[in-house]
Amino acid sequence: MAEAYWLEEQAPPIRSPRHEGRVDVAIVGGGVTGCACARVLAEAGLRVRVHEARAIATGASGRNGGFALRGGAARYVVSRESYGADVTQALWRWTEDALDRMERLAGDALRRTGSLRLAADPEERDEIREDYEALRADGFDCEWRDDLPPPLTVRFHGSVFHPRDGSIQPARFTRSLAVAASEAGAELREHDRVASLEELDADRVVIATDGYGRGLLAELDETIWPARGQVIVSAPIKEELFAFPHYARQGFDYWQQLPDGRVLLGGFRDYSILDELTDDETTTPVIQEALERFLAELIGYEPTIEHRWAGIFGLTQDLVPLVGPVPGHDGVWIAAGYSGHGNVMGFGCGELVASAILGRTDPLLELFRPARFA
Repeated sequence: MAEAYWLEEQAPPIRSPRHEGRVDVAIVGGGVTGCACARVLAEAGLRVRVHEARAIATGASGRNGGFALRGGAARYVVSRESYGADVTQALWRWTEDALDRMERLAGDALRRTGSLRLAADPEERDEIREDYEALRADGFDCEWRDDLPPPLTVRFHGSVFHPRDGSIQPARFTRSLAVAASEAGAELREHDRVASLEELDADRVVIATDGYGRGLLAELDETIWPARGQVIVSAPIKEELFAFPHYARQGFDYWQQLPDGRVLLGGFRDYSILDELTDDETTTPVIQEALERFLAELIGYEPTIEHRWAGIFGLTQDLVPLVGPVPGHDGVWIAAGYSGHGNVMGFGCGELVASAILGRTDPLLELFRPARFA
C-alpha cells in the first residue's frame, strides 16, 4: 500500500548506451528534470550520464498528485507585486509553452482536462477572485465559476477554472523522457546513488534532485528545504464526481478522479507542518486520518483506500526555482526547488538548464538565478 499508484505501471525497458571515461555532463537525479535535461543535451551531441539513486521516476516524479498546472507556486497577484507584471506574464506563458511541449511528448500520459481552484472560505474567495481578474486582464484563459456541483456546493465559496491545465501520469511521462534521452545517446545509470559531487567524472554537473539532494552541497541545503506531501488513492468508485483536478486552501488540499474511477487525494501538510519539513517518505497517522476524513466528506461515504504514500519536494523561500550555475562551484549547475509544482516546472527547468549549458539565453534565467540566495 505504501507504493505510489503511478509506479505500479510496468516501466518500459531502457537500453541506454554505456559511456566509458569522462562525460560532458553528469546529471544527478533521474526524475522529470534530469530526464528532460538529458534528452536536450544528448540530442545536441553531448556525452551525458544520468545518475539515479533508485529507478527512473521513483522519486517525486512518481510520487506526486499528478497535476499539470500553469504558473508557479506563488499566487499570480503576489508574483506580480514581487517580480513585476512583465516577468510574471513571461513566467506564466513559459509554463503554458512547457505544457504544450509536454502534450506533444506525453501521448496518453497527459490529459488536458483543465483544473479547478476552489475557495475554502470568504477570504480565499477574495484572493482567487483577485487572481482571476489579474489573469484575465493579462490575457490568460480562465473562468469564474460560482455555480458549483454537489458535493462542492456546501463546502466551497466560488472557484476559478483553468482550461489549459491537465492531469498527468507522472511516472509514465518521466519514463518516456528517459527512453527518449537514452535513444538520443544519454547513459542512464539506475540504482547509482551519488554521495559526493567529487566522484563524478564530468566537465559539468547538473543537480536535478529537487527536495532529495541534501548533503550534496551545503549552500543548497540552506536554500532548498525538503517538504513531504502525503497522498491516498481509493478503490474505483461508481460515481463520476470530478472531471478534472481540484485544489483548495492555497493548494494544501488537492484531488482528482482518475480514468479508472479511483479518487486521488493529497495535502493537509499544514496539519503538522513542522513535521512535514523532512525528506523522510514515511506516511503519518495525523495526516493520513485527515485525508481519509476529507475524502469521505467529498464523496459521501468512506471508500476503500488502496494506496497511500509520501513524496518529497523542494521548497524555496520565494517559491521560485533555482536554475543556472551554482555560485562558487565551477561547472556545477542546478535545476530544482519547484515548491510543489514539479510536473510542469520540473520539465521546463530541465530543458531550460540544458539550453543554458548549450549557451542559449532566456530572460527567465535572471528570475531563477541561484545567485540570488548567495
